[in-house]
Amino acid sequence: MRHPFVRALSRSLALATAAAVIPLASAAPVAADGVVVGGFPVDVSEGPWTVALSSRDRFGGTRAGQFCGGVAVGRTTVLTAAHCMGADVLGTPPNRARDLKVITGRTDLTSAQGKEIAVRDTWVNPGYDKISNAGDFAVLILAEALPEGSVIGMAAAGDPAYQPGTSATVYGWGDITGGGDYARSLRAARVQVLSDALCERTYPGSADGKYRADSMLCAGEAAGGPDACQGDSGGPLIAQGRLVGLVSWGSGCGRPGSPGVYTRVSDAVRTLGWGSAVAAGSDG
Repeated sequence: MRHPFVRALSRSLALATAAAVIPLASAAPVAADGVVVGGFPVDVSEGPWTVALSSRDRFGGTRAGQFCGGVAVGRTTVLTAAHCMGADVLGTPPNRARDLKVITGRTDLTSAQGKEIAVRDTWVNPGYDKISNAGDFAVLILAEALPEGSVIGMAAAGDPAYQPGTSATVYGWGDITGGGDYARSLRAARVQVLSDALCERTYPGSADGKYRADSMLCAGEAAGGPDACQGDSGGPLIAQGRLVGLVSWGSGCGRPGSPGVYTRVSDAVRTLGWGSAVAAGSDG
């Protein structure tokens, strides 16, 4: 990966920790590179649109090959982070990852719950900027439809769910301690949407990235704590019952003064011309 704080599970890290024991205990409120840091376990039925991206060929079978998250916005359409489809993460172009799948309806990655559905096609935003991290989204088209009720609507530009102070929840199977202790079961963390002005001051431009309000959303807690991190990239940030963000990047995880940065879903909606898909979550 380009730097250690883009929140995908790199192939080298996945292989290095494949034999590790994976605890279920909550992480401490602040971790060096932990996540869902400061979170809590949830059943996938509480967020049925949350899916895991999987490639056993690239990441091993210990946790069903999970390396990123995603969110179902249509019965055959999943949004995820563009950097999850990059060669730095997959080790190969996505069309060459022979067993790239989406896992749906599975809380515990080591179980046989739910379904594993092959990815038929991928589209990575050509406007994705690896330096600033702007435009960090990609679309996966599935080989078969997800179950009814597993789709969430997207918040368009101007939606009140983007207002600073709004309560939001992020979901993922990422590292919970910062020591390569990746969650076996789905976790969530409660955060709040923060102001663009705060995030522009926090991330004016560095090796980590540059905050751009037109394509990014900032969320977390000023004192640090609940956050997303490695292994959670592409997963959903939900506010007021709608998808507002995709886990993207940050400076560390759960650190005071360094909130998480998410892809602003309204930017993806605009880029893809998905206006009619926003309210109900159709295939667009």
